[in-house]
Amino acid sequence: MIIECQKNILLDNINIVARAVSSRTSLPILECILLVADSNGFRLMSNDLEMGIETANMEANIVEEGSVALEARIFSDIIRRLPEDNLKIKSDENNITVIKSGKSEFKILGMAGDEFPYLSNVEKDVSCTINGETLKNMIRQTIFSVAAEASKPVLTGELFEIKDNFLNVVAVDGFRISHRKESIETDILHSAVIPSKALNEISKIIGGDDEAEITMYFTERQVLFELPQCTMVSKLLDGEFIRYESVFTSEYYTRIIIGRHTLLDALERAALISSRKSQNKPVYLQIAGDNLIISTKTEMGTSFEELYIEHDGKDLDISFNPRFLMEVLRVIEEDVVYIHMTNQSNPCIIRGCDNEIARYLVLPLRYRE
Repeated sequence: MIIECQKNILLDNINIVARAVSSRTSLPILECILLVADSNGFRLMSNDLEMGIETANMEANIVEEGSVALEARIFSDIIRRLPEDNLKIKSDENNITVIKSGKSEFKILGMAGDEFPYLSNVEKDVSCTINGETLKNMIRQTIFSVAAEASKPVLTGELFEIKDNFLNVVAVDGFRISHRKESIETDILHSAVIPSKALNEISKIIGGDDEAEITMYFTERQVLFELPQCTMVSKLLDGEFIRYESVFTSEYYTRIIIGRHTLLDALERAALISSRKSQNKPVYLQIAGDNLIISTKTEMGTSFEELYIEHDGKDLDISFNPRFLMEVLRVIEEDVVYIHMTNQSNPCIIRGCDNEIARYLVLPLRYRE
């Protein structure tokens, strides 16, 4: 294989595929990036067997077709530090690869390209297309509620449910539920649970390309994301996901309306005490008439703050992990939020005023007088 290309173009594509290079594996080939030059063009590929990425064909002069797998870290470090933009990569039948730029030359040993696990072919029967910025926001507004522990693997991903011309994205960790929906032009009915790692990487790849259109193709066990700059294939998670619709009730005994930034700022101040030395003590909310009192009490000290609210229903004392509330308030886009509650033991529901596309459920902690 012999190719000539621009350093900056190659480096951009290396940064994309590096997201699916395995860092912990007994198979050295999975620590590599595959370079392929053939009649279709020049492209890169990576695969950790859970997720794989293949770049779109990049601008390059293919002098001789071929393929080689190069250890990702050394390959990316070399390209990043080359002195000039024009470079040449040549590999022989023994996979010895020479990388030249200006008067700099590196020679490294690669592995046979045909030993690399190519991405699976995903049938394109079930699909939906969505704007890249919209998908990135849907992930951002929900992914913090994905379970960190793998005791129930299906909760370490997000539900992507397509029905009634809506895409629903749902994350659950046992303490809270985040739900975001968006209308899409499709008449299919499908659901799948996508690992959070794949969704995080897709968000990063989209980056600032707000106008990109992304098509998702679903099979029983895999999802394919088709972006302008690359394709990504990820395995899906098995298991039964929670039936989230039934827990978002419109009934409440106590409802407050408050400025999102006002409440977030107050909780962040309270967390200075409650989260000291990672104690994660609760914050106490006392709702009485048009007043909301936020207080904390730990071995380090106390905090107290009183806010004005619009209040409908009964007075209520309730406590929460402040981080759970703050993470919700940081991703809601409206300036004013509704918070619905029933009692000290049942979860609250939070959403922006006059907005039904994003809603959140948070379980309280046991309240102590």
